[in-house]
Amino acid sequence: MQLPWAFTAWQGLLPMVVRYAEFYMTAHQRGFGIEGSNRGMANGASGELAEVLCAFSYALDLTGGQAAGHSIRACWIASQMALRLELPAQLRRTIFYATLLKDLGCSSTAARIAQLYRADDRQFQHDQRLVGASAAQHLRFVVSHTGEGDPLTRRAATLAQILRHGEEIEHDLVQTRCEQGADIARLLRFPGEVATAIFALDEHWDGTGRPLGMAADTIPLASRMALLAQVADVFHSHGGPDVAREEVARQYGRWLDPMLCRLFDELCREKHFWDKLTAPDLSDRLLALEPAQGRAKIDEPYLDDIAAAFALVIDAKSPFTQGHSLRVGQFADLVAEELGMPEQRRRALRRAAMLHDLGKLGLSSRILEKPGQLDASEWEAVRQHPLHTAEILSRIEALHALALIAGSHSERLDGRGYPMGIDAQVLSQETRIITLCDVFDALTTDRPHRPAVSVSDALAIMQGELGTVIDADCHAALCRIVARGDIAERCF
Repeated sequence: MQLPWAFTAWQGLLPMVVRYAEFYMTAHQRGFGIEGSNRGMANGASGELAEVLCAFSYALDLTGGQAAGHSIRACWIASQMALRLELPAQLRRTIFYATLLKDLGCSSTAARIAQLYRADDRQFQHDQRLVGASAAQHLRFVVSHTGEGDPLTRRAATLAQILRHGEEIEHDLVQTRCEQGADIARLLRFPGEVATAIFALDEHWDGTGRPLGMAADTIPLASRMALLAQVADVFHSHGGPDVAREEVARQYGRWLDPMLCRLFDELCREKHFWDKLTAPDLSDRLLALEPAQGRAKIDEPYLDDIAAAFALVIDAKSPFTQGHSLRVGQFADLVAEELGMPEQRRRALRRAAMLHDLGKLGLSSRILEKPGQLDASEWEAVRQHPLHTAEILSRIEALHALALIAGSHSERLDGRGYPMGIDAQVLSQETRIITLCDVFDALTTDRPHRPAVSVSDALAIMQGELGTVIDADCHAALCRIVARGDIAERCF
């Protein structure tokens, strides 16, 4: 069977493109059904929590502009230190999840970074973690990253605003990120210790951190270990083992706990420490480090909660998409019910709908928030986001069957969509429903380039796309739902 390629694979995305093609072939052979997403769940469990969240951590890496696998590597470093300290199992579990999910709140500041600093938020967040503790280093970073690419007068005005209100701006950004991360950790059913540790990630040993200015042992141990592990991996990815060791040593007694710095130095001297950190089987090694005590299995309601929590991570990326993923999930469920889809398939569909934009965490907010037309490079970046969605979901056994469903939401019935250019002959009913609901919610909410339209106008616009973008049966079902008042006219 020949794949209907409609685009040239970008070199850096080739592995994802190949995997997407594998999804396409497998799904085509199975008739593009969604039933497989619930396979193995008959006993009430769909996998272990650590395995699922390790896969979702790749989405957090995208958000912060970090190298793929950053969260897993940081978690492994922190877990190695916890084992060396012979900490109790419950504390090791707190350290494990606080480090793995430390970046849950990063998407909540993306749009503000792009707006205030007029910068690519992902590059900004990536480079900010490479800045040292000195005021001079911080100033150089702000000057070099504020208004980059803008005309000189506009850049100067933006920079003056940042320098005038920099402390207040940075404090607000950190507080927002920490609060959002802690809140989502609670939605993921973690105890207060994990949420508190995520909240305190940016506190420093010497009291210069944010948002509370905590110092020394008043900072939770899990937060201290997560911060050291973050610093170590970021600098290792940037410059290798020696650079990582030097930076941890430089932050001794400043940002980082001196005892943990000494422990890290001991670990670095061990044979194969760095080889294990970069080994392709690191995820499996990490899963083995999760304390057996309290190890959680995921049932279907818990998996629903996880999908909803990461929908909040996705939608926090832009003020224009607040609630978008959850609404698409709700609309998709209504349409599927109207079309007579069985409850088991509807449940899986809701998850795919809530997670369809997972890959947008890899887009710069300067693209997402742009009021004008996208240029060629920006449009190419947008076309990549379904690949990221499919690649991340493919890592999760319980959601593997949803990878193609969610990753195909920007395809079209006429074959002119992206990223694969597949057409009506192979697009599943589930994907058609998600596309319909995605377009419907986008039209009825404000976006950077246009205001919202009414529900009736949205349905009329979509009527004009029947057979090319919008499936006629799905559209008719949505019209019936609206006519009954199940989806009320809304003002945004």
